[in-house]
Amino acid sequence: MNTIAAPRVRRPRPKVVTLTDAAAARVKEIMDRAEKPYAGLRVGVKNGGCAGSEYVLEYAEEIAPLDEVVEDKGVKILIEPKAVLFLIGTEVDYEISRLASKFVFRNPNQTDACGCGESVTIKPADSAE
Repeated sequence: MNTIAAPRVRRPRPKVVTLTDAAAARVKEIMDRAEKPYAGLRVGVKNGGCAGSEYVLEYAEEIAPLDEVVEDKGVKILIEPKAVLFLIGTEVDYEISRLASKFVFRNPNQTDACGCGESVTIKPADSAE
């Protein structure tokens, strides 16, 4: 007896990076005032700092062929391929205090940070998650 198996339904993939309302509003505000159009907000991780890694946040003129593309709250987020496993589950916020305003990363894969907060230690997300 031949039985045809139903195609396996894949669960939706979670977004690698999300933005808070404040971060999305600030990114849109900056992009709206830019002198040229941008394809999106590029998010990544690079080696550096006393804790080993630093977050990278910049405006991208084009989408690279291997970028992970996520749309959240009307903002296109481009994640560098080598950073995906380090950023899974990260929320980017925009905070304003009396002395500073800055984008803040809330990353469940971050295990440590230096005293000044400029660099972090990040482990790759568990592939079983």
